[in-house]
Amino acid sequence: MFGGVSGKGRTGPVLAVLAAAGGLVVFGPAGGSADAAAPCAGRPVKAVGFGAGELRLYKGNGYACAVTAAKNPGTRRRMSVTIQARGSAPAGDSGAYTQLAGPVTVHAGSRCVRATGAIAGGGSAQTGWVC
Repeated sequence: MFGGVSGKGRTGPVLAVLAAAGGLVVFGPAGGSADAAAPCAGRPVKAVGFGAGELRLYKGNGYACAVTAAKNPGTRRRMSVTIQARGSAPAGDSGAYTQLAGPVTVHAGSRCVRATGAIAGGGSAQTGWVC
């Protein structure tokens, strides 16, 4: 049963809820927008593709953020991403993921940053220092 509503003569509220929910889907934000799907704040500054994925680096408001994204999401596999502001220790994320490792954010100020990303059995990438 839907929401605990059952019996004859009670379909009105159920249909109203379903219609309202359907309206959200039909009239909601447009799907496929790159801005809506961005995992990090800031603007994209570098993307490096490799065999099974892409390493993406974003910067804005004194922060830098990185993610490793799988080209074919869905299969759980070992993924990692690290990011480092010049003069600071690197920060990272790794695990068995289906789509993204990260996002990992560091305070960069006006310093250069670098990132690395990898997907098991699918290669790796590095951005080099980005200023």
